Amino acid sequence: MTGRKPQRRREFGTVRRLPSGRWQARYWAPDGSRRTAPETFATKTEAQTWLTLTQADIERRHWVDPDAGKVNFEAYALKWVDERGLSATTDELYRRLLRLHLLPAFGSMNLDEITSPGVRTWRAERLQTTGATTVAKSYRLLKAIMETATDDELIRRNPCRIKGAGIEKAKERSTATIEQVDALADAMGPRWRLMVYFAAYGPMRPEEQAALRRPDVTLEPLAVKISEAAPELTTGRRAVGDTKSAAGTRTVFLSAFLHIEVKRHLDWFAEKEPDGLLFVGEKGAPFRRSTFGRKWRRARAKVSTAGES
Repeated sequence: MTGRKPQRRREFGTVRRLPSGRWQARYWAPDGSRRTAPETFATKTEAQTWLTLTQADIERRHWVDPDAGKVNFEAYALKWVDERGLSATTDELYRRLLRLHLLPAFGSMNLDEITSPGVRTWRAERLQTTGATTVAKSYRLLKAIMETATDDELIRRNPCRIKGAGIEKAKERSTATIEQVDALADAMGPRWRLMVYFAAYGPMRPEEQAALRRPDVTLEPLAVKISEAAPELTTGRRAVGDTKSAAGTRTVFLSAFLHIEVKRHLDWFAEKEPDGLLFVGEKGAPFRRSTFGRKWRRARAKVSTAGES
């Protein structure tokens, strides 16, 4: 019986000369599809060398589908934010950074069109028009999105490769003296002076103070239990939830000299219900960042002017 003729092994790739005189390389991708090199070559040797390197990448599992990165950056970035499970404030921050700083530059581009030189140019231009801290935040977000694209094997390499570009370098802030804290508390007025003391001696963040209620405060011992935060979004909505970190859940024991301040605030300004908010505005509504901010800036200006005189 005549044996079966052995099948010829399929070649990895082929090269051919085009009518233009340049050489084209074609190969079989891991998914079984026939692919063409993204460029043509001046010589047959160059085309064959490209095939050899591509085959080596595939065998070492370093090959990236050249069509995989043809994904719109804006669509990918917005989906990336949706899938993070972020807190309300972080979600809002990321979407604002995208809208104002990343999408105008990269929104219409595909992932594989974003290059390291392009990122460097974008950052340099942003630094001329925007604060360095905002640029650092925007760069970190872009780098995180592109790192996920790398993990998803949509691009070969993250184009965000500027050393130190994501580091925020905030100026050192001076510490207020006891006299300055008292002066600020006086300048803020009776309703808001306790917030100044809580911020100075707690210390407690504004969003933590916004979530405080009567049961969170005890007079004997003088203490405040912090278990939630209520940051205000740009829409004006309070996003009540956990503190910024697990370590933020804590009980703060206050110095005895604040006893009269806390007692007076509970009697005069806190909501009267057993579970009422500790800090509310003059009309009984939860305090607003914008309203409090105006009062705070006026108080600082008043104290600063008094200190210079």
